[in-house]
Amino acid sequence: MVAATRLSPTLYRYIPLDYLVILAVGLTAGTISGVVGFGSSIMLMPVLVVVFGPLEAVPIMAVAGLMANFSRVLAWWREIDWRVTGAYAASGVPAAALGAATLVALPPHAVEAVLGVFFLAMIPARHWLAGRNFRLRLAHMAVVGALLGYLTGIVVSTGPINTPFFLAYGLVKGAYIGTEAAASLAVYAAKAAAFRGFGALPWPAVVKGLLVGTTLMAGSFLAKRLVLRLDPAQFRWLMDALMLAAGITMLWAAWQG
Repeated sequence: MVAATRLSPTLYRYIPLDYLVILAVGLTAGTISGVVGFGSSIMLMPVLVVVFGPLEAVPIMAVAGLMANFSRVLAWWREIDWRVTGAYAASGVPAAALGAATLVALPPHAVEAVLGVFFLAMIPARHWLAGRNFRLRLAHMAVVGALLGYLTGIVVSTGPINTPFFLAYGLVKGAYIGTEAAASLAVYAAKAAAFRGFGALPWPAVVKGLLVGTTLMAGSFLAKRLVLRLDPAQFRWLMDALMLAAGITMLWAAWQG
């Protein structure tokens, strides 16, 4: 008991409480996003903004997001549809770089409102398309990659937006998580490279991003066991619930603004 009391001040001296909170939230976010394929930035960004400020939080999350997607690629390597990844990334990579270089200031609350409506509309749309056995093809995924790649270059994260398109292609569970992660990895790498070229990704932010990213990676591998227990129907309903939550959250944020 005495030894523990003496060690505690030393521990907090080298690992500030803020960092312990970030690491705990990162592990939780990594596990949840490892199950559903998105959400780590939504959970982590508020904490990063409070601790590091908004200017530094964005590049830190960019690095951490790369690591999170890389871990999901490793976890689901054998189930990835590389044709979909290639089609999405071929158009998404240059679009993301273009989006990161865009100097036009978009009204953030208008973007949040549009995304919120999109999330809610895609729930019945996905069921309508599934009922008619409609599936997206590789050409469709290339178009999706261009549009969402550009949007990813502008905003922090577009993870939930990818969901209905990859599901409409017919991917579920590990195939969906791994393929979406591989495609997003290429897009986020282009975004990070653009940030680095503009001088918006300093080395201290890279180091902090790597630290946060390790917790997201650990969470991704923990989540694999949970995903394997879900049947495809349960997984699709889980995606619907999360898109509903994301849509309502976006509309609420736009209304508050």
